[in-house]
Amino acid sequence: MSHYLAIDLGAESGRGILGTLSDGRLTLEEVHRFLNEPVRLPGGLYWDSFRLFYNVCESLRVVGRERKVALAGIGVDTWGVDFGVVGEDGALTDNPRCYRDARTAGMFEKLFSVVPKTRVFAESGLQFMELNSLYQLYAMKLAGSPGLGVASHLLFMPDLLAYWLTGVMKN
Repeated sequence: MSHYLAIDLGAESGRGILGTLSDGRLTLEEVHRFLNEPVRLPGGLYWDSFRLFYNVCESLRVVGRERKVALAGIGVDTWGVDFGVVGEDGALTDNPRCYRDARTAGMFEKLFSVVPKTRVFAESGLQFMELNSLYQLYAMKLAGSPGLGVASHLLFMPDLLAYWLTGVMKN
């Protein structure tokens, strides 16, 4: 019998799900559910990334301490466009923004005036949505983001949480 913990983060809530694989059959049990609400600050709309990490750890606590289950693996799934930027020292240089943040409004026109739309599509293959990471990064660049200026790594949200769990930075 093998046990796995899946962390599923949605735009408004998250949950820890314990998966048990036994005799070729997978059973799932929700062990922890929590809110995931963006935080509006004067500078924009941010994810409460430290609270998210707390709840990932709380899911692990429930499985390990309360249930006394040894895990064979952990997986983290989130929305795909948001990220944290991390400095050489391993610390966040800016808290991750929510894809619903208004900073990307008008980024199509600004980016396409520098890089043709056809080239953006040829290089990325992505549909054109202002919430995509490319437009978030370009908005940071145009705003002169100090966090982006000193960042040495970009970690998408599942990878950022995995880094905090393991100390390993990988995308």
